[in-house]
Amino acid sequence: MVLLRKTFIWGMMCCALVLVSCGTKRKMAVGQETAAESAPMWHTCLIQNARATLSLGDNQISANVTMQTVRDSMLVISVMPLLGLEIARFEATPFELTGFNKLEGTYATTTYAELNRNLVPTINWDVLQQLCTAELPTGDKSARLVYTLGDKTVEMSVIYPVRKLDVPVKVNKQNTSRYKKIDITKWL
Repeated sequence: MVLLRKTFIWGMMCCALVLVSCGTKRKMAVGQETAAESAPMWHTCLIQNARATLSLGDNQISANVTMQTVRDSMLVISVMPLLGLEIARFEATPFELTGFNKLEGTYATTTYAELNRNLVPTINWDVLQQLCTAELPTGDKSARLVYTLGDKTVEMSVIYPVRKLDVPVKVNKQNTSRYKKIDITKWL
């Protein structure tokens, strides 16, 4: 009788374990399908020799730019107007932006909230990442953004070459020890 009860309890535990494991596998399979469907289409994006034009009032600057992005993590924009020499660099994370003026040896760091105090419409990480990966609603051939910064109008247009997805990118943060930190308001 004791042996029968132990066998029955052991059998019920095995049945329960099998039922639970079947349910777990089913839930995992459903979860895995959902994860696969929502998985990003790319992890890194590299756009070389894009042509960017920045208009600030009457001043207009055009340069080749290289944009390197690690999805939802960091992006680097290198500005190279002459012979591939980087004269400016912009680094962004989902939380902050850092700009380097390599000609003057200065840099400034700001948050999106601080930047957006004077910028209309506001800019955020998602818009910046879409701009640097040719994923704005305007399409993958060109982009045009217009902002108001105080009493000035800032217009940026980009003509995209073919983007390269899931290739190695160099998005290491620039060493700031060689640069003098300035207040971002000097650039705004």
